[in-house]
Amino acid sequence: MAFNFTEVLNYSVWNNSVKEYLVALGVFLLALIILKIFKCVIIKKLKKLSNRTKTKLDNLVVDVVDKVGWPFYALLSLYIAVHFIQLPVIINNIFYYIIIIAATYYGIRIVQGFIDFGAHKAIKKRKKQKKDADVSIIHLLSKILKGILWVIAVLLILSNLGYNVSSLLAGFGIGGIAIAIALQNVLSDIFASFSIYFDKPFEVGDFLIVGDDLGVVKKIGIKTTRLESLWGQEIVISNRELTSTRINNYKKMKKRRVHFNFGVVYNTPTKKVKKIPAMIKNIFDKIESADLDRVHFKEFGDFSLNFEVAYYVGTGDYNAYMDTQQEINLKIKEQFEKNKIEFAYPTQTVFVSKAK
Repeated sequence: MAFNFTEVLNYSVWNNSVKEYLVALGVFLLALIILKIFKCVIIKKLKKLSNRTKTKLDNLVVDVVDKVGWPFYALLSLYIAVHFIQLPVIINNIFYYIIIIAATYYGIRIVQGFIDFGAHKAIKKRKKQKKDADVSIIHLLSKILKGILWVIAVLLILSNLGYNVSSLLAGFGIGGIAIAIALQNVLSDIFASFSIYFDKPFEVGDFLIVGDDLGVVKKIGIKTTRLESLWGQEIVISNRELTSTRINNYKKMKKRRVHFNFGVVYNTPTKKVKKIPAMIKNIFDKIESADLDRVHFKEFGDFSLNFEVAYYVGTGDYNAYMDTQQEINLKIKEQFEKNKIEFAYPTQTVFVSKAK
């Protein structure tokens, strides 16, 4: 019996002829080849072009497209091919759902690439401004955005699968309100950390006074901010408290105004008392980090002649201020010793009269 090629092509299997299956196979292979050319040739050339430009955004676009894997290309080719044959509705629906899930997955991956790019750029900018800058908020925002993306992706998939997402969203809304009420304090601290990050009332390294507490900011976290006090212990304050109270930030000061007093003994000669303001002025003339505002013989104290000095330090740094004050104190002591002027200290003179 002679072999009839036409009869073979027209032979029907599951409501499709062999010819239709071959056409579908050809379409599948053709689509796969075109996609392979796109990935291996066009994407490769685009990478070379993007490397020549100064901007990094085109590199990102090419990279995220290049990360789309071969499973997706195979599924897409298969999805195109099955349109050339007749399949049961349920199988067509399965192919449709698979391609929707795969497309959504890779779409989310691409958007995540842009989020990571933005977060990396923001972190790099912050690190450039300040080497030890706290970037935990940027990481948190990045994770929140990615989480929102996946929630949207799941809702889109469910919607395409035929589920009514309106009732699901209503349930999420009620559940979200309940969770928000239960985690009210925690969420308040988290939103307060966002406020601190964007408003920048203080940064790591600033010296703060918050109520009765004072110290240097060591870490700004998601829920709390940590200070290191002058005595060495760690002070942990909730971010919500920091955004709802008055804070004194001494690091923001461009210059610090300082007052201090000293006294000399009562038996200091008037001639020497008159010389003291000039001595103090001469001392400040030789100290570059301090500008004298005024020096006065202020009052007659209980056991001393009291002087008051006011000056400015050209920095808000506490250690720099203390170094300057130390230098001033040492020079005053040196000048007083040179001119034989005695500092006062608490004394009491008792006068005794003899009865005649």
